Parts: sequence; C-alpha cells; structure tokens
Amino acid sequence: MPSLSLRSPLQARADARLPSRIALSAAAAEGVQLRTGDFAAWLAERGRVNEFRVDRIPFAELEGWSFDERTGNLAHRSGRFFTVEGLHVTEEDGPYGDGPYADWYQPIIKQPEVGILGILVKEFDGVPHFLMQAKMEPGNPNLLQLSPTVQATRSNYTRVHKGADVKYIEYFVGPRRGRVIGDVLQSEHGSWFYRKSNRNMIVEATGDVPLLDDFCWLTLGQIGELLHRDNVVNMDSRTVLSCLPQPDTGGGALLSDIELFSWITGERARHDVRAERVPLASVPRWKRGESAIEHEDGRYFRVVAVSVRAGNREVTGWTQPLFEPVGQGVTAFLTREFDGVPHVLVHARVEGGFLDTIELGPTVQYTPDNYAHLDARDRPRFLDTVLRAHGDRIRYEAVHSEEGGRFLNAESRCLIVDADEADAPQDPPPGYAWVTPAQLTSLVRHGHYVNVQGRTLLACLNATAVTAR
Repeated sequence: MPSLSLRSPLQARADARLPSRIALSAAAAEGVQLRTGDFAAWLAERGRVNEFRVDRIPFAELEGWSFDERTGNLAHRSGRFFTVEGLHVTEEDGPYGDGPYADWYQPIIKQPEVGILGILVKEFDGVPHFLMQAKMEPGNPNLLQLSPTVQATRSNYTRVHKGADVKYIEYFVGPRRGRVIGDVLQSEHGSWFYRKSNRNMIVEATGDVPLLDDFCWLTLGQIGELLHRDNVVNMDSRTVLSCLPQPDTGGGALLSDIELFSWITGERARHDVRAERVPLASVPRWKRGESAIEHEDGRYFRVVAVSVRAGNREVTGWTQPLFEPVGQGVTAFLTREFDGVPHVLVHARVEGGFLDTIELGPTVQYTPDNYAHLDARDRPRFLDTVLRAHGDRIRYEAVHSEEGGRFLNAESRCLIVDADEADAPQDPPPGYAWVTPAQLTSLVRHGHYVNVQGRTLLACLNATAVTAR
C-alpha cells in the first residue's frame, strides 16, 4: 500500500491547470467537428459503410481454436490471444454480504498480456477535445459503439494476427508526441478474467493530428450527454475517462485519506481468498455441449463461439469464444450528503480474478436473476433497495454493455440512487464505506483500487452533470 495522500502537493503542482481545463471541456455541450445532435446519424453512417456480421457457431467450427485433450482448456493454436480455463475460488471465512457461496468453480479467461486503452486529447478553440472511435466489437448488443482512440491488445498492436497497423498507436507506444495526462494499469472484470490488466492512457497531442475515417473529436460535455444513452459509450472509453483529473472540491469526507487507505488495507487483510487455476474439464457443475459451456442450473454465464466479419478492423474476419451472461446486471451507487458533501457507498468486493483480493466496487453489482431463488436473508445487501427505488430518487440511469471483445450481450442497468439513513446508514455494514467522488477519482489515478464497474459509474458522475446529493 503506497504511503501517499490521495492529493499530494507534487501532483497538485503538476496538474494545477488540468482540472480546470477538463471542467471547461465538460461544460462544452458542442464541439468543433461534430454536433451532439448529429452523432447518432454519424454513428449509423459508419455502420452502413462497413460490413459487420456476427454469427453463433458450434465449437467445432472455430478456426485455430481447440480444446486440449488433457485439460479441456480452450486455446488458440498460436499460443497467443487468451485461453479459457477453470478457476477454483475459496474464501476461508465466507463472503461478507455477497451471498452464501464461499467456495465455487467456474470457467475463467486467462489473458496475461497487457493491452492499451488510450484516448488522444487536443485543444480546439481553447477547449480540450477527445478523439473517439466508432468501433465494432462482436459482443456489443448493437455492434458499433464509441471506443477510445486506441483499444488494442498486445497481440493486436504487435500484429501477431498479421493484420493492419492499429491506427494512432504511435501516440501511445512510440516516441513521446505529447503530454501524458494519465497512465495507469487498471484491472479488467475480476469475475471473468484471471488477473488481467490494461494500460489506461490519456495523452494530449501537440501539433496536427490527422482525422481518419471512423474517428471524431468530441468534448467531454458531448461524451457526457452520450453517457445518458443506452449502449453508446463502450466500457473501455468509460474506464479511461474515469482516470481524468477533476477539480478538488475540498474536504468534508467522512473518512480522511489516511483512514480510507487504512480501511482498504484492513479489507484486503481480513479476506483469506484463494484462487487456483484448474483444468476446464475438471470444473464441477459446468457442462460442455456442441455450442456452449454452461452451468447445470442455467445461471451465471455461458461460453459460446462466434464467427465475425468486420470490414474496418485490423483483421476483417475471424472466429473466437465469448462469455455470455445469463440475464441483465444491475450496477449502482447509493448516494448521500453528509454536512453538505456528496458521498457514494462503495463495496470492498472479492472477485476470484483480482490481483490483490479486493477492489472497491459499486454499492450493488449483481445479476438479480442469479439470486431470485434465494430467501430474503440470503440476497445481496442493498440489491432490493436499488430495485425498489422510485424514479424521483434515481439521479442517473442508462444501460451500458461490458467489453464486447470478450463478452456477448453483457449489459448492466447502471444507476445512481439517492438514499437515506433507513436505506444506507452513515455507519455502514462491514465491507462498505462512504467516500466522496473526489476521493474515488484520486484512487483511480492509481492501479487496482477501483474495479471496472466502479470506474464506469465514476465516469458517469464525473463526465456528466449528475452530482450525488
């Protein structure tokens, strides 16, 4: 655990003007290139000029992928990309508020390479604009979503697949061509990836930047508006945007920075979690058919295979496995004000694929259908509070999908919900803490503190007009 303040004097000096410039972009409802009202037509046009098609196929039709005869693991013949293996997770003392299961097996994605998620920033008329890409991913519900300037695995940008070069990659891996605003390793989905990280980068360009097909310059205010629309801004964009520095709104937090770090350390120390990779063929209660690997109860998720055509990708056709959740998720922050200062309720979540036991997640991060069969006392904390929330208490709501390169139709209803003392007490249950958005934003500037679902909701807080009250 680093012995640093969330807002160090050195960082404050280095970023003195940056938060105000970010705020200026967030306040700009229109940009220099593309009007917000014209965005939907632009995205639709990018879909028409490119060939996109995704078809489900049986495992036997996967090209270059096969199940190992000994382990049952699903892997590519190149030894690159990723593998689907088994995972056995145990927690000695049992989960705290996460339901009754303290020992489970599941399929997991092992992808050790670190990818790059990078957004290029440039000023136009004194206002920072962000270079975003209309990118097709096979698992996206609507295929085409707004992605970062660069969204590439190491296999992509080193051209293991022998495809075209990744556009704009030279701004992120080549000689420095601008000012680094953010550069941090962040975790991927701990429930579906085994210890996977991506490099989240924001680089401010100097000099001219060519505008290529499928890319557009948008202000943060425009992106904030698009975050209110279902399945438009993809997960990779949301996680990078959460790393943007924000104006420091001052103190008033229930927990000081030192107290917050101590609480996080205590949560990591008290959970005795063991995650062991095992052969996929030995994972109990999961069955493999011709077209899917799924749980015998029909819950959680399934592993499927698809064939993809994408005319504007580095490789225009391929096959691959995808994880497909069963049911729509719910991801939510409960919010309250204490002495006039907004706070959100975070949860120290245990996920089998995390590098360091726990990361801070939303108050609620569950798929309700997975718990519908349980008695009320066994249902996850705060889930029913969120599901029963009336419209006048919902400050933000949109459906966002998860990373479409590995997950098929993985959607969550994302909410920010006002709470009161009866719903969420000032002294929360073990495993939960009230933090300010400013504290959470500062934590995201360091790796492996806030999970990907928490970063999505933080982007919705920071990049839109939504404020917790």
